[in-house]
Amino acid sequence: MTVDEDSKRLAELGYKQELARTWSGFSNFAISFSIISILAGCFTTFYQAWNNGGPVAISWGWPLISIFILIIGFCMSELVSAYPTAGGIYWWAAKLGKPIHGWFTGWLNLVGLVAVTASVDYGCATFLDLTLTQFFPSWEPSLARVFGFFAVILILHALINIYSHRLISVLQNISVWWHVAGAAVVVGLLIFLPQQHQSVSFVFTETINNSGFGDGTSGLPFWFYVLPLGFLLTQYTITGFDACAHVSEETQGAAMSAAKGLWKSIFYSAIGGWIVLLAFLFAATDVNAINESGGAVATIFTTALDWAPATLILAISTLGQFFCGMSCVTSMSRMTYAFSRDGAVPGWRLWSKVNVNRTPVNAILAGCGVALLITLPALWAPPGTAAPVAFLAVVSIAVIGLYLAFLIPIWLRLKQGAAFVPGPWTLGSKYKVLNWIAIIEIIVISIYFIMPVSPKGVPGNAEFTWTAVNYAPLAVGVVLAGIALWWTLSAKNWFAGPRRNVDEVPTP
Repeated sequence: MTVDEDSKRLAELGYKQELARTWSGFSNFAISFSIISILAGCFTTFYQAWNNGGPVAISWGWPLISIFILIIGFCMSELVSAYPTAGGIYWWAAKLGKPIHGWFTGWLNLVGLVAVTASVDYGCATFLDLTLTQFFPSWEPSLARVFGFFAVILILHALINIYSHRLISVLQNISVWWHVAGAAVVVGLLIFLPQQHQSVSFVFTETINNSGFGDGTSGLPFWFYVLPLGFLLTQYTITGFDACAHVSEETQGAAMSAAKGLWKSIFYSAIGGWIVLLAFLFAATDVNAINESGGAVATIFTTALDWAPATLILAISTLGQFFCGMSCVTSMSRMTYAFSRDGAVPGWRLWSKVNVNRTPVNAILAGCGVALLITLPALWAPPGTAAPVAFLAVVSIAVIGLYLAFLIPIWLRLKQGAAFVPGPWTLGSKYKVLNWIAIIEIIVISIYFIMPVSPKGVPGNAEFTWTAVNYAPLAVGVVLAGIALWWTLSAKNWFAGPRRNVDEVPTP
C-alpha cells in the first residue's frame, strides 16, 4: 500500500493526514517491541515474581501468561488492521459501539499510557542509580536522588520526542537491535562467567513466599493469591503493544504492517524475555542474599559475577529502559493528540495542535508532566523493601488501565460477530474463542492487581502503614468514578465520538 493509499484509507475513517507518514513496518514493530522491553520489565519487576512464588512464578508463569497476552494481541491485530488510526483502541470502541464506549476506553487507555511511561522512566532512574552506585559505592540509598534522575529522564524523553519524529523512528530501529544484542550479552555473561549455577530442579520447581501472606508455600493462599501476584512480572512487561496502533497514521501500509507489528512484538518479546529470565534464575545461587535484598535482580549479578560484568549488565538494562521510556512517550503523546482531536480532553485545542515538524508538542509536555506528578509518592517507601510500593502501584495502574481499555473493543468486536468488516489481517472464524479467552484473562488480572501486595498495606493490620498501600484501586477507582460522573453530568450531551476532519476521500 502506498502513502497515498494510506491517506485515502485514513480519510475514509474521517481524518486528514496531519502526522508525517514516514515510519516503515519495521519501525512500527520496533516501537511496541521497545515498549515491551525485556531489558526493562524483566529487570525492574523481577522482585515481584521472586517474592510472590519464586522461580516457578517465572519459569512457568512467564510462558503461561505470555500465551494469554499473545491471544489478546491477536484480537487487537485484527482491529488495528480494520481501523489503522492514531486513536487506536479508543477509535475502535467508538466505531464498534457507542460514544460512551469510546469515552471510557479512551480515558482508561490514556491513564494506562501515562502510568506506563511513569513506571518505565522510574525504573530506568532506579537502574541508572544502581549502575552509578557501582562506581560510587559510598553512595547511600536515596529515593530523592532516584526521583531526581526520573525527572531528568522524563525531560530528555520529552525533548527527543519534540524535536524530531524522524530521529524517533531511527532510534526505534536502533532500540530493537540494542534489545536483541543486549539480551544476548546478558545471557552469555550469566551462562559462562559464574563459577556455579542453580539446578534445573531449582529453576522449575522451587517456590518462595516473601510476601508475608499465607503460611509459606503450602496451601491455597499461596497458589491462589500469592503466586498470581507474581504474574505481574509478565503482565506488566508485555504491555504497551497498542503503540503499533497509535503510530499507525505515521506508518506506511498500516493496515497490514501495524497488525503484524503488534502480535510479532509480543511473540518475540515472550521468547526473548523467557530466555533472559531463565538465565537470571540459573545464576541466582545466593538465595539468602537475594531474599535479604527484597528480591532485587541486581543482587543476582553482584553475587554471581565480578564487578565489571555485573556493571555491564546494569548499564545494558539502563539504556534499554531509556529506549523503552522514549517509545512510551511517543505512544502516550499520539493517544493524547488523537483523543484531544475529538474534543474529549479538557483544553483539547491545545493538546491536539502539531508544530511545524508535525509533532504534537503540547501533548508530549502534558503527558510527561502528569507522569511526574503521579509518581510523587515514590519519594517515600516502607523500610526493608526493594522498591517503593508507589512504584508497584503505578505499575498496577498501567496494567489495569491498558488492559481494561483493550477489553472494551474486544468485547464489542465479539458482539458484532459477522457484521464486523475486517481489514486485510483477520482472525477468521477463530475470533469467538480467542475474544472470549482475552476477555476472561483481562478480568482476572484486573482483580488481582488491585489487591494488597503486602500485609502492611491491609487496613486493620497491626503493622499497617500508608507507604505500603497499593493505591492502584484508589487511583483507578477515582478515574473511573470521575469519567463516569463527567459523562453523566456533561459529556453525554456533547461527546459524539470521533470527529471527522475531512470532507472528501482523496483519490490515490
